[in-house]
Amino acid sequence: MDSTVLVTLLSIAVILLSVVIVALLVVMTLVLVKVRRIAKSVDAITGNLVQATEWLTPTKVISQAIKLFRK
Repeated sequence: MDSTVLVTLLSIAVILLSVVIVALLVVMTLVLVKVRRIAKSVDAITGNLVQATEWLTPTKVISQAIKLFRK
């Protein structure tokens, strides 16, 4: 084989691998953005659940009912 053919084939291989690496980095970035958005939603949901659970404790409900009747 001629050395120019080898250089050309190696250049093509390097270009293809570079394109694959860039594509994988883009996909990984998109997946991380999506996971971050989901984590933010889960954090908001758990915060709301904690507030609802805290408000619905029996002592809180009874104390609010007592305050309501005392007024």
